[in-house]
Amino acid sequence: MTDQTTQLQLKDIRCQRGDRLLFKNLNFSCPKATLVRIGGPNGTGKTSLLRLIVGLMQPTQGQILWGGEPITKLKEDFWKDLVYIGHLNGVKDELTVLENLLINCEIGEHVITEEEAISALERVGLVGFENYLVRQLSQGQKRRVALARLYVASYAKLWVLDEPFVALDVKAVAELANQIVQYVNAGGIVIYTTHQEVPIAVNHSMQIDLSGGVWLRGKNLERSARC
Repeated sequence: MTDQTTQLQLKDIRCQRGDRLLFKNLNFSCPKATLVRIGGPNGTGKTSLLRLIVGLMQPTQGQILWGGEPITKLKEDFWKDLVYIGHLNGVKDELTVLENLLINCEIGEHVITEEEAISALERVGLVGFENYLVRQLSQGQKRRVALARLYVASYAKLWVLDEPFVALDVKAVAELANQIVQYVNAGGIVIYTTHQEVPIAVNHSMQIDLSGGVWLRGKNLERSARC
């Protein structure tokens, strides 16, 4: 799909954490079928920006719109359109691999069958691990459990991913990159951070570079955001 109607819009966003202003005057519009990479050094607010976009944090100034409506007004209606995988995996150690995927999908109000879940786990290289407790897995395998949700999430309109390629081997990185390409070129929006240079060839992409913040007390470090 090539519908370029604006779907996500950030208007005059300011993000402050304690005495530190991470970024201000951040504006960008994101149409459907777009890949957005959030770049910048550590500590510049990349994860904070993702948390703002999904509604887990509130900006100290500005507004985030989804389909022209504030996400604070849409609430559950916005979250139904969203899949968010943060820096932490968000999986339960005491549950099996299969149970984690089924329950995470149910929480996201998208119930899947056991067959669909097993197929997704196969895609991320966890065939044969379905009934393992997550606490028995390596960090890379735990990350794959979290990422398996993307292989049953074509219904969603927005994926927000914080360092999705961390702890994955070369084959898994390539598989995930291919899944992102298919999803974006079919009309979805992916907003992600990464320190790895992973080629993702989509029809429409953009980059937001966060280059720092301002200390409101003490030493002043002038920085900005570039779109």
